[in-house]
Order: sequence, then structure tokens, then C-alpha cells
Amino acid sequence: MKNYQLVASPPGNFEWRELAELHPAADEVLVDCRYGAIKHGTEFSMIKGTAAARGPWNAELSLHERSAAREGDSDCIAVGNMVCGQVIEVGAAVTDLAAGDTVFGYSTFARRALLPRGRVWRLPRSVHWKSALCLDPARFALAALRDAGVRIGDSVAVFGLGAIGLITVQLAGLSGISPVIGIDPLAARRAAAERMGADLCIDPTGPEGRDIGRRLKEFCGGRGVDAVIELSGSASALQAGLRGVAFGGAVVCAAFPAPYPAGLDFGAEAHMNRPQIIFSRAASDPNREHPRWSGERIEAHCLRLITEGKLNGAAVIDRVVPYWALKAEYRRVMDDQSQAIKLGVDFTDSHGEEIWTK
Repeated sequence: MKNYQLVASPPGNFEWRELAELHPAADEVLVDCRYGAIKHGTEFSMIKGTAAARGPWNAELSLHERSAAREGDSDCIAVGNMVCGQVIEVGAAVTDLAAGDTVFGYSTFARRALLPRGRVWRLPRSVHWKSALCLDPARFALAALRDAGVRIGDSVAVFGLGAIGLITVQLAGLSGISPVIGIDPLAARRAAAERMGADLCIDPTGPEGRDIGRRLKEFCGGRGVDAVIELSGSASALQAGLRGVAFGGAVVCAAFPAPYPAGLDFGAEAHMNRPQIIFSRAASDPNREHPRWSGERIEAHCLRLITEGKLNGAAVIDRVVPYWALKAEYRRVMDDQSQAIKLGVDFTDSHGEEIWTK
């Protein structure tokens, strides 16, 4: 069976590439992929070139090298974030997995993929693959809630009900946070948030969205929400969060946005109510709660919640397409995010594979 990988280069050029026969190194696992899921925000920004425009990251100085900033990047990016499938072969150093095991883990897409042992886990029979492949958004959702410092009885507003936002709604409910308020212009996402336990969902383009900050204040007894989790990357959403947060509350910037336009007002309510503005990213260590918490501990806790059936990804991965059709479907979703909350891929549908030869 031929093995194809979908790769992209800014500003959104896609092509299929055939891979050579794969064999696992000592600490790798070769997986026959059955299902996969993409990572909308980060992948889209890389493929569109908005991330590259900031310039390459200087790890020593922890800054982007602006002198090297560029509009696009000729390097190809293999698409895909996580996969689920059956083990074909394990490397010599892998002793706790064997051929035939069903696993999930981090990988770009291919019909057969090599996964490092440290980034692959056994999938319990009781856990749906959609829930397992929500591990990545769960990490960032948990980090954002922890960075917000919320506790039982606190209120939270989640701006942006994509995959991370919906998992944030679920985690907030598990944590005893109430009320949980979701804000998103897409009806399908608001409906999913309501199924996941949101107490109120607001359409920022509708009548309630004319002054979201005021609506948050009124819904929370006049004091505002204890924490805002901003996941939309929208300047207007951040402004509404600053307006609707309670005195001394937290506004957590957890999105990976393109540069904001001019016009954000850090006077007005932001100046008077003095919220903490926190930038959150699960993948950056040391964690704010170092040494007790780290990215590894966040991931381990999310894995436990998933394997115990406490996080449900069925409504998050709301559209699944065959792998052979991904080239067109990926672009469709990247250009119009109302097409899917989180796009899933079915590698088992072999109909139409002849498209790879075109």
C-alpha cells in the first residue's frame, strides 16, 4: 500500500507527497492510522504564513527576530495533529506496546505513521477516538483555567468556542465553576457549548452581543465574571472581556492570534477595574506553578480525564472526512471555519484514492 502525506506551504498551497517505506527506530512505534484530527488555530496560522511574518523565534533571548521577518515561508508543513490507529510494529526499546494494540498519539498525517513512544498511548476500549484526539486542546484549556486561578463557585466567560473553548467549558463545569458563559458568532458552536453545560451562550453578532461586557456584568449580579478566557484571537472579544470582568478578576489571553489592529483601549474599564491580564500557553515551561505543575503534569491529568470518560470529544470533532479528500476539505475549513469545529479524518475510506496520482 502506498503511503501519502499532505503537506502545505504558505500562503495555503497543498500537495500530496509519497513517503518511503517506514521502519521504527528503537524508541518508535509504527501505526496504521484509522482516524486523525487537525489543530485548527496553530496549523492554520502556520500555513497562511501569519506566524512566520513575526520572524523566527530566538530561544536564547525569547523573542522573534524582527530583522528576519517575512511574509511567507517556503518550508513545507506536514498537516495533522493527532492520530488513532493500530500498532503494526514497535522498535527494539519499546516493551509495553505490541502489534495489534489500538493507540493514539501526536503525529502529522499519513496512512502509516511513525510515532515516538513518549507521545503515544494505549486507547481504552471504552473511550471514543474523538475524545482521545481532543487531548491537545484539553491541555491548553486546562492550562488557561489554572492560569486564571478560578475556584469552585467562580464564574467564567469563554470567548471563542472552538475545540479549546468547548473543552474549557467542560473542564469549568467539572471544576464547580458557575456560571459558565460562552461567546461565539457560530450557532453550531454555541449549541455544542450548551450541550456541554454552558449556562449562557451569547452571539456577539446578535442583539445580546451589542454590549457583551454589560451583559456579563448583569448576568453575574452586577460584579462581572471572575475570569475571562479569551480564545478567539479577536481584539473586540478582548475588549469585551476587559469590560465584563469583575474588579481584580483575570483576563487570560490563551489564543495564538495574528497581530491585533490598533484601537484596544487599556484605559476605561481595564484601568478602573484592574484585572490581571495573563498570557497562557500549556507548552511553555516552567509553568506559572513551577515546580508543582508542568506541561507534563497538565498532559497527564488531561489523559486521566479522557481515559476515565470525563471529557467528551464527540461534539468537538463534528465533521469527519476521508483522508483522500483532505486536500480540498482542509482548504474549505481553513477558509470558512463554520464548516467544522475540529476537522476529523477517516483513513479507512479507500474510495477515491486515485486522486493522489493527480
